[in-house]
Amino acid sequence: MNKLTTTYQIKQKAAELGFMGIAIAKSEHMDEEAHRLEQWLNQGNHGEMSYMENHFDKRVDPTQLVPGSKSVISLMYNYYTEAKQEETAPKLAMYAHGKDYHKVVKKKLILLFKWIQETFGEIDGRCFVDSAPVLERDWARRSGLGWIGKHSLLVNPKKGSYFFLCEIICDLELEYDHPIKDHCGTCTRCIEACPTDAISEKGYVMDGSKCISYLTIEHKGDLPKEFSPQMQDWMFGCDICQQVCPWNRFSKPHEEPKFEPHEDLLGMTRSDWQEITEDTFDKIFVGSPVKRTKFQGLKRNIEFLK
Repeated sequence: MNKLTTTYQIKQKAAELGFMGIAIAKSEHMDEEAHRLEQWLNQGNHGEMSYMENHFDKRVDPTQLVPGSKSVISLMYNYYTEAKQEETAPKLAMYAHGKDYHKVVKKKLILLFKWIQETFGEIDGRCFVDSAPVLERDWARRSGLGWIGKHSLLVNPKKGSYFFLCEIICDLELEYDHPIKDHCGTCTRCIEACPTDAISEKGYVMDGSKCISYLTIEHKGDLPKEFSPQMQDWMFGCDICQQVCPWNRFSKPHEEPKFEPHEDLLGMTRSDWQEITEDTFDKIFVGSPVKRTKFQGLKRNIEFLK
Protein backbone atom coordinates (compact mmCIF):
# COMPACT_ATOMS: atom_id res chain seq x y z
CA MET A 1 0.00 0.00 0.00
CA ASN A 2 1.47 3.39 -0.94
CA LYS A 3 1.92 6.41 1.35
CA LEU A 4 -0.92 8.36 -0.25
CA THR A 5 -3.48 5.61 0.31
CA THR A 6 -2.27 4.93 3.85
CA THR A 7 -2.45 8.61 4.72
CA TYR A 8 -5.94 8.94 3.27
CA GLN A 9 -7.21 5.97 5.28
CA ILE A 10 -5.75 7.34 8.52
CA LYS A 11 -7.41 10.70 7.92
CA GLN A 12 -10.74 9.02 7.22
CA LYS A 13 -10.50 6.98 10.42
CA ALA A 14 -9.67 10.11 12.45
CA ALA A 15 -12.81 11.79 11.14
CA GLU A 16 -14.88 8.72 12.06
CA LEU A 17 -13.55 8.95 15.62
CA GLY A 18 -14.69 12.56 15.91
CA PHE A 19 -11.53 14.54 15.27
CA MET A 20 -12.32 17.80 13.48
CA GLY A 21 -8.99 18.01 11.66
CA ILE A 22 -5.83 16.04 10.95
CA ALA A 23 -2.60 16.83 9.12
CA ILE A 24 0.90 15.37 9.06
CA ALA A 25 4.44 16.75 9.21
CA LYS A 26 7.84 15.13 8.84
CA SER A 27 9.43 14.17 12.17
CA GLU A 28 12.61 16.22 12.39
CA HIS A 29 14.54 18.62 14.61
CA MET A 30 12.81 22.00 14.97
CA ASP A 31 15.64 24.51 14.52
CA GLU A 32 13.60 27.72 14.21
CA GLU A 33 11.23 26.74 17.03
CA ALA A 34 14.14 25.81 19.31
CA HIS A 35 15.60 29.30 18.94
CA ARG A 36 12.21 30.92 19.60
CA LEU A 37 11.54 28.76 22.67
CA GLU A 38 14.97 29.54 24.09
CA GLN A 39 14.32 33.27 23.73
CA TRP A 40 10.87 32.98 25.32
CA LEU A 41 12.29 31.10 28.32
CA ASN A 42 15.22 33.50 28.70
CA GLN A 43 12.78 36.40 28.90
CA GLY A 44 10.97 34.69 31.79
CA ASN A 45 7.67 34.52 29.93
CA HIS A 46 6.90 31.13 31.49
CA GLY A 47 6.53 32.63 35.00
CA GLU A 48 6.42 29.87 37.63
CA MET A 49 5.97 27.15 35.00
CA SER A 50 9.48 25.81 35.60
CA TYR A 51 8.54 22.54 33.88
CA MET A 52 8.76 24.46 30.60
CA GLU A 53 12.54 24.54 31.06
CA ASN A 54 12.74 20.76 31.37
CA HIS A 55 13.43 18.33 28.51
CA PHE A 56 14.33 21.11 26.07
CA ASP A 57 15.90 18.67 23.59
CA LYS A 58 12.80 16.48 23.58
CA ARG A 59 10.56 19.48 22.96
CA VAL A 60 12.36 20.32 19.74
CA ASP A 61 13.29 16.84 18.51
CA PRO A 62 10.51 14.21 18.24
CA THR A 63 13.04 11.47 17.50
CA GLN A 64 14.07 11.73 21.15
CA LEU A 65 10.52 10.90 22.16
CA VAL A 66 10.09 8.16 19.56
CA PRO A 67 13.45 6.95 18.20
CA GLY A 68 13.28 6.41 14.48
CA SER A 69 10.06 8.37 14.12
CA LYS A 70 9.20 9.61 10.64
CA SER A 71 5.84 11.36 11.07
CA VAL A 72 4.09 13.71 13.49
CA ILE A 73 0.34 13.36 13.07
CA SER A 74 -1.45 16.43 14.49
CA LEU A 75 -5.16 16.38 15.24
CA MET A 76 -7.81 18.83 16.42
CA TYR A 77 -10.73 18.04 18.72
CA ASN A 78 -13.56 20.57 19.00
CA TYR A 79 -14.75 21.94 22.37
CA TYR A 80 -16.76 24.99 21.27
CA THR A 81 -20.14 25.39 22.94
CA GLU A 82 -22.89 28.00 22.88
CA ALA A 83 -23.96 27.12 26.42
CA LYS A 84 -23.60 30.07 28.79
CA GLN A 85 -23.11 30.44 32.51
CA GLU A 86 -25.55 32.49 34.58
CA GLU A 87 -24.99 36.13 33.65
CA THR A 88 -23.63 37.36 37.01
CA ALA A 89 -21.42 34.33 37.67
CA PRO A 90 -17.62 34.46 37.67
CA LYS A 91 -16.43 32.84 34.46
CA LEU A 92 -14.87 29.52 33.51
CA ALA A 93 -12.95 29.14 30.28
CA MET A 94 -15.04 27.24 27.75
CA TYR A 95 -12.71 24.26 27.61
CA ALA A 96 -13.30 23.60 31.33
CA HIS A 97 -17.08 23.15 31.20
CA GLY A 98 -16.98 19.37 30.90
CA LYS A 99 -14.71 16.41 31.58
CA ASP A 100 -10.93 16.65 31.47
CA TYR A 101 -9.90 16.79 27.82
CA HIS A 102 -6.63 14.99 28.56
CA LYS A 103 -8.57 11.80 29.26
CA VAL A 104 -11.38 12.24 26.73
CA VAL A 105 -9.10 13.03 23.79
CA LYS A 106 -6.39 10.56 24.84
CA LYS A 107 -8.85 7.65 24.65
CA LYS A 108 -9.80 8.65 21.09
CA LEU A 109 -6.16 9.06 20.14
CA ILE A 110 -5.22 5.64 21.49
CA LEU A 111 -8.10 4.09 19.53
CA LEU A 112 -6.76 5.71 16.37
CA PHE A 113 -3.19 4.56 16.99
CA LYS A 114 -4.28 0.99 17.75
CA TRP A 115 -6.26 0.97 14.51
CA ILE A 116 -3.16 2.18 12.63
CA GLN A 117 -1.11 -0.65 14.13
CA GLU A 118 -3.77 -3.25 13.39
CA THR A 119 -4.23 -2.01 9.84
CA PHE A 120 -0.68 -1.25 8.73
CA GLY A 121 1.45 -3.65 10.75
CA GLU A 122 4.14 -3.32 13.38
CA ILE A 123 4.45 0.42 14.00
CA ASP A 124 6.19 2.11 16.91
CA GLY A 125 4.80 5.36 18.24
CA ARG A 126 3.35 7.36 21.13
CA CYS A 127 0.23 9.44 21.73
CA PHE A 128 0.40 12.92 23.28
CA VAL A 129 -2.36 15.17 24.65
CA ASP A 130 -0.83 18.28 26.21
CA SER A 131 0.97 16.28 28.88
CA ALA A 132 4.50 15.77 27.53
CA PRO A 133 7.31 17.94 26.11
CA VAL A 134 5.76 18.38 22.66
CA LEU A 135 5.40 21.77 20.91
CA GLU A 136 1.89 20.97 19.77
CA ARG A 137 1.02 24.32 18.22
CA ASP A 138 4.23 24.34 16.22
CA TRP A 139 3.63 20.83 14.92
CA ALA A 140 0.06 21.74 14.00
CA ARG A 141 1.36 24.82 12.18
CA ARG A 142 4.02 22.79 10.36
CA SER A 143 1.39 20.34 9.19
CA GLY A 144 -0.95 23.04 7.92
CA LEU A 145 -3.78 22.70 10.42
CA GLY A 146 -3.61 26.46 10.85
CA TRP A 147 -1.31 29.33 11.67
CA ILE A 148 -0.22 30.57 15.08
CA GLY A 149 -2.13 33.79 15.63
CA LYS A 150 -1.04 36.99 17.32
CA HIS A 151 -2.55 35.64 20.55
CA SER A 152 -0.16 32.63 20.23
CA LEU A 153 -2.99 30.10 19.69
CA LEU A 154 -3.46 28.03 16.56
CA VAL A 155 -6.13 29.39 14.21
CA ASN A 156 -7.80 27.30 11.53
CA PRO A 157 -9.28 29.37 8.68
CA LYS A 158 -12.49 27.29 8.58
CA LYS A 159 -12.90 26.29 12.22
CA GLY A 160 -11.49 29.06 14.40
CA SER A 161 -9.48 28.21 17.52
CA TYR A 162 -11.77 26.50 20.03
CA PHE A 163 -10.19 23.07 19.80
CA PHE A 164 -7.66 20.87 21.58
CA LEU A 165 -4.51 19.69 19.85
CA CYS A 166 -2.94 16.25 20.15
CA GLU A 167 -0.32 14.20 18.35
CA ILE A 168 0.78 10.73 17.34
CA ILE A 169 4.52 10.52 16.74
CA CYS A 170 5.34 7.30 14.90
CA ASP A 171 7.82 5.54 12.64
CA LEU A 172 5.34 5.17 9.77
CA GLU A 173 6.31 7.25 6.76
CA LEU A 174 3.30 9.13 5.42
CA GLU A 175 2.37 11.79 2.88
CA TYR A 176 3.20 15.14 4.46
CA ASP A 177 1.06 18.25 4.44
CA HIS A 178 2.38 21.80 4.24
CA PRO A 179 2.09 25.00 6.32
CA ILE A 180 -0.48 27.60 5.33
CA LYS A 181 -0.21 31.40 5.31
CA ASP A 182 -0.76 33.57 8.38
CA HIS A 183 -4.10 35.33 7.92
CA CYS A 184 -4.08 37.61 10.98
CA GLY A 185 -3.19 40.51 8.68
CA THR A 186 -3.42 43.92 10.33
CA CYS A 187 -5.97 42.76 12.93
CA THR A 188 -4.96 43.55 16.52
CA ARG A 189 -8.21 42.75 18.34
CA CYS A 190 -6.66 40.14 20.66
CA ILE A 191 -3.79 42.46 21.57
CA GLU A 192 -6.14 45.33 22.37
CA ALA A 193 -8.65 43.16 24.26
CA CYS A 194 -6.19 41.45 26.63
CA PRO A 195 -6.80 43.22 29.96
CA THR A 196 -3.38 42.36 31.43
CA ASP A 197 -1.33 43.24 28.34
CA ALA A 198 -0.02 39.69 28.23
CA ILE A 199 0.30 39.77 24.42
CA SER A 200 3.26 41.73 23.05
CA GLU A 201 2.62 44.97 21.20
CA LYS A 202 3.13 43.37 17.79
CA GLY A 203 1.61 40.05 18.77
CA TYR A 204 2.87 36.48 18.51
CA VAL A 205 4.64 36.57 21.90
CA MET A 206 2.68 35.79 25.07
CA ASP A 207 4.01 36.75 28.49
CA GLY A 208 2.58 33.75 30.29
CA SER A 209 3.21 35.31 33.70
CA LYS A 210 0.62 38.03 32.90
CA CYS A 211 -2.00 35.81 31.27
CA ILE A 212 -5.25 35.41 33.25
CA SER A 213 -5.23 31.68 32.46
CA TYR A 214 -1.78 31.40 34.02
CA LEU A 215 -2.74 33.49 37.05
CA THR A 216 -5.89 31.50 37.81
CA ILE A 217 -4.45 28.04 37.14
CA GLU A 218 -0.65 27.91 37.32
CA HIS A 219 0.24 30.68 39.78
CA LYS A 220 0.78 29.48 43.33
CA GLY A 221 0.07 31.48 46.48
CA ASP A 222 -1.67 34.86 46.61
CA LEU A 223 -2.49 36.52 43.31
CA PRO A 224 -0.59 39.78 42.64
CA LYS A 225 -2.77 42.70 43.75
CA GLU A 226 -1.95 44.76 40.67
CA PHE A 227 -4.03 42.34 38.57
CA SER A 228 -7.18 42.73 40.67
CA PRO A 229 -8.86 45.38 38.45
CA GLN A 230 -8.00 43.49 35.27
CA MET A 231 -9.44 40.01 35.84
CA GLN A 232 -12.79 40.75 34.19
CA ASP A 233 -14.50 38.12 36.35
CA TRP A 234 -12.48 35.10 35.16
CA MET A 235 -12.14 32.54 37.96
CA PHE A 236 -10.56 29.74 35.89
CA GLY A 237 -8.83 30.35 32.60
CA CYS A 238 -9.76 33.06 30.11
CA ASP A 239 -11.28 33.18 26.61
CA ILE A 240 -11.02 36.90 25.84
CA CYS A 241 -8.49 36.67 23.01
CA GLN A 242 -10.59 33.94 21.37
CA GLN A 243 -13.89 35.74 21.93
CA VAL A 244 -12.69 38.78 19.97
CA CYS A 245 -10.98 36.81 17.18
CA PRO A 246 -12.97 37.21 13.94
CA TRP A 247 -11.98 33.71 12.78
CA ASN A 248 -14.12 32.20 15.54
CA ARG A 249 -17.25 33.18 13.65
CA PHE A 250 -16.69 29.82 11.97
CA SER A 251 -16.79 27.86 15.24
CA LYS A 252 -19.54 25.26 15.50
CA PRO A 253 -20.76 23.46 18.65
CA HIS A 254 -18.94 20.26 19.56
CA GLU A 255 -20.62 16.85 19.52
CA GLU A 256 -18.82 15.34 22.50
CA PRO A 257 -21.23 14.38 25.33
CA LYS A 258 -18.36 14.31 27.84
CA PHE A 259 -17.75 18.02 27.29
CA GLU A 260 -21.26 18.89 28.48
CA PRO A 261 -21.20 20.67 31.86
CA HIS A 262 -22.58 19.22 35.08
CA GLU A 263 -26.32 19.91 35.25
CA ASP A 264 -25.88 22.39 38.12
CA LEU A 265 -22.94 24.36 36.74
CA LEU A 266 -24.55 26.78 34.30
CA GLY A 267 -27.25 27.87 36.71
CA MET A 268 -24.92 28.83 39.57
CA THR A 269 -25.16 32.52 40.47
CA ARG A 270 -22.42 34.77 41.75
CA SER A 271 -23.47 34.18 45.34
CA ASP A 272 -23.53 30.41 44.73
CA TRP A 273 -19.92 30.56 43.62
CA GLN A 274 -18.91 32.82 46.50
CA GLU A 275 -20.46 30.36 48.96
CA ILE A 276 -19.27 27.18 47.22
CA THR A 277 -18.33 24.34 49.56
CA GLU A 278 -15.75 21.65 48.94
CA ASP A 279 -18.54 19.07 48.60
CA THR A 280 -20.21 21.11 45.85
CA PHE A 281 -16.83 21.63 44.16
CA ASP A 282 -16.20 17.88 44.16
CA LYS A 283 -19.69 17.14 42.80
CA ILE A 284 -19.67 19.70 39.98
CA PHE A 285 -16.08 19.19 38.90
CA VAL A 286 -15.70 15.42 39.13
CA GLY A 287 -13.31 14.45 36.34
CA SER A 288 -12.92 18.12 35.34
CA PRO A 289 -9.77 20.08 34.42
CA VAL A 290 -10.84 22.58 37.11
CA LYS A 291 -9.60 20.01 39.64
CA ARG A 292 -6.12 21.25 38.72
CA THR A 293 -6.56 24.29 40.97
CA LYS A 294 -8.09 22.22 43.78
CA PHE A 295 -10.89 23.68 45.88
CA GLN A 296 -8.68 26.18 47.68
CA GLY A 297 -7.25 27.48 44.42
CA LEU A 298 -10.66 28.13 42.90
CA LYS A 299 -11.84 29.71 46.16
CA ARG A 300 -8.78 31.98 46.08
CA ASN A 301 -9.63 33.07 42.54
CA ILE A 302 -13.28 33.78 43.36
CA GLU A 303 -12.37 35.84 46.42
CA PHE A 304 -9.85 37.81 44.35
CA LEU A 305 -12.71 38.95 42.09
CA LYS A 306 -14.75 40.56 44.85
